[in-house]
Amino acid sequence: MSTEKIPATVITGFLGAGKTTLIRNMLENAGGRRIALVINEFGDVGVDGEILRGCGVDSCRDEDVIELSNGCICCTVADDFVPTMKKLLDRKDPPQHIVIETSGLALPQPLVRAFNWPEIKSRVTVDGVVTVVDAKALAEGRFADDEEAVAAQRAADPNLDHENPIEELFEDQLNCADMVILNKTDLLADSEHELVSGELKQKVRAGTRLVPTRHGQIDVAALLGVGASAEDDLHNRLSHHEMEGEEQHDHDDFVTFIVSLGEVADKAALLKRIEDTIAQHDILRLKGFVDVKGSAARLLVQAVGPRLNSYFDRSWKASERRGTELVVIGEKHMDREAIAAMLRG
Repeated sequence: MSTEKIPATVITGFLGAGKTTLIRNMLENAGGRRIALVINEFGDVGVDGEILRGCGVDSCRDEDVIELSNGCICCTVADDFVPTMKKLLDRKDPPQHIVIETSGLALPQPLVRAFNWPEIKSRVTVDGVVTVVDAKALAEGRFADDEEAVAAQRAADPNLDHENPIEELFEDQLNCADMVILNKTDLLADSEHELVSGELKQKVRAGTRLVPTRHGQIDVAALLGVGASAEDDLHNRLSHHEMEGEEQHDHDDFVTFIVSLGEVADKAALLKRIEDTIAQHDILRLKGFVDVKGSAARLLVQAVGPRLNSYFDRSWKASERRGTELVVIGEKHMDREAIAAMLRG
């Protein structure tokens, strides 16, 4: 690998595993290193980008946070990703490291393959692929390749007569990883931690590091500087579709839509409606910003499965339009109208 190549780290993982928290902690401990972020937001509201822009880190300049919101990054490498990378590399002061956060629905393999495109191959390399997983979800049997979990998911959905696409996606993200971040270990009992770690070790490639973390906290020296040159090792990182001889995948199994609510008078009532809506519908992820009446700050809301977190992340800017917009992500059989009606109350 040429020492002149700029290293890039691909951070992938299922919805809500903690990718954005991991990146925010990385920026806060970057030690002055110039890092550019490329964020693939699945949906029209750039929640992850806004969280990172509002992190208060001097080295995290607005121009160093680039959002790709025109669909899944692994499906738009030619139209979206490669031109973006070329613009970064052509800067007078190019970044010292590039971090790419994929959407929870993206396959990492096509993205890594894009680093072999002639426009960028000689100038950038995949330093490492980092897959972040939700330890608590795994302990509860979700997104794990075991018969009981598959049987439970099939029983819950009478229309499901094929391999669960979420499990397949999860396995593809693990198989491409140089490092697996087992996040949210603070929510596990010791026995659960041992069980989850043991199952993951059987799924990952030989040599893949498994790192337990809490709140995405990991030494930057361990996260960056892996030196994997993953674009030269694709034959060891095949996805299910590649192993089956298919050239690409689509996301017909998933849908994303936005519910706009305007100003919210009762914060607690809204959070309760969100919890109730998630409990009654097949929602994988819900996130967004809330305009709470009487508050100068915006409320950030993020939910993964039944777990809902919210906090005021920063004040509304004078130049931005206040409002409440919630991004809902789930499988295609979701009842969008019923979900929107419940959220609006």
